Amino acid sequence: MSGELKLMLDHVSLSVADMANARKFYSAVLSAIGMEVVGEVSAEQSGSVAYCGYGIGRKGQLWLAENGQQTPVSHICFRTASRKAVRAFHTAGLANGGTDNGAPGIREIYHPEYYAAFVTDPEGHNIEAVCFEPEDER
Repeated sequence: MSGELKLMLDHVSLSVADMANARKFYSAVLSAIGMEVVGEVSAEQSGSVAYCGYGIGRKGQLWLAENGQQTPVSHICFRTASRKAVRAFHTAGLANGGTDNGAPGIREIYHPEYYAAFVTDPEGHNIEAVCFEPEDER
């Protein structure tokens, strides 16, 4: 793997006003790209607010914090293994309360193989899935 593809971030958090609605949305879009709930922390446990973590295996990479609607909103992009996963992410987002912010397709302005889709989550965050692999012909 080239140096440009190594991930240096360990995890990120988004603040949300409605944890139940956020969980519905993120559980759907992230399962489409292979992620699931890997941890939960109650407000009592944290001493402040409830958290829900999504990741692969035992490691949470995206944490939702029930701490009110975040302003300004954020942009988070998830790397996928296939263009099919990018399309599934987009479809799941639209079916679970998100709005289209860019249909699946090549974004040559970023990179010749930058295949991505964008969905605005129910609280206004711009969530993206990207793949740099060619279309799988199988």
